[in-house]
Amino acid sequence: MESKRIALSTGVSLNVAMAGAADGKPVILLHGFPESHRTWRKLAPLLGEFQLVMPDLRGFAGSDKPQNLDAYRTDVLVADLLALADAMEIERFALVGHDWGGAVAWAATLRGGPRIERLAIINSPHPLIFQKSIIDDEAQRAASQYIRSFRETGMEEKIRAMGLDAFFDKSFGAHVDLGSISAEERKAYLEEWGGDGALEGMLAWYRASPILVPAMDEAGEYPAWLMSGVPDVHVPVKILWGMEDKALLPCQLEGLDGLIDDLSIERLEGVGHFAPWEAADKVAAALKPFLAKADL
Repeated sequence: MESKRIALSTGVSLNVAMAGAADGKPVILLHGFPESHRTWRKLAPLLGEFQLVMPDLRGFAGSDKPQNLDAYRTDVLVADLLALADAMEIERFALVGHDWGGAVAWAATLRGGPRIERLAIINSPHPLIFQKSIIDDEAQRAASQYIRSFRETGMEEKIRAMGLDAFFDKSFGAHVDLGSISAEERKAYLEEWGGDGALEGMLAWYRASPILVPAMDEAGEYPAWLMSGVPDVHVPVKILWGMEDKALLPCQLEGLDGLIDDLSIERLEGVGHFAPWEAADKVAAALKPFLAKADL
């Protein structure tokens, strides 16, 4: 991967990694929490025929980290994506999102703009299904209680007090074999998290999100945005789901066919939340034929 900082018309500069073929079909890949463009470190070499654009999203790693919570609202994050495509002179593209990057990818696609040619999602829930499941599904609500913790005032100081090493173990220990992450990779994570404003920027994604997460003993009511519904998706969508995900349960796959015109789902058995590097070969095998169909 080669990286450079790119100033966007939205007022931030992002660190953007690029790989693959300069004349290949453009694919923008959006990472999640608590990662960076390095989410794709094992996947990128397997997708070398495509033009891969992999930004550190605002608030993460080498990109700008605004400290204003409004800087992390959904419309702003979608605007970053489109401004990045403008800055790189990419008119139309395929979009791949994991975790929070998937949330941006869903939001951008739901808006129906013509620039997104097809969408691939890796363990990132459709917002309507996610919100309903947090209210109605006891197991998913329990699995989502960490969001309430991340929204607490002073959580960044609590993380610093426990130590970034301990936070690393808590972040990944429930999802992957910690021994599978090299000392070099661990060091890279800790360096990214230790940057000025890094924890604040990452946690802002949770604090600015409109997703409502009631406590386990609360009744829970649907928020107004859910009651008004969301648009259907009219571009082809490929869902890859690590079925061992402890935070986002398989109930997130239920009902998608009623919201998406052209949907395919591939369940990755024995794979957890961090599928892009935990099982890069399986993810690449599923993505390559889907992305190759892009009419760009």
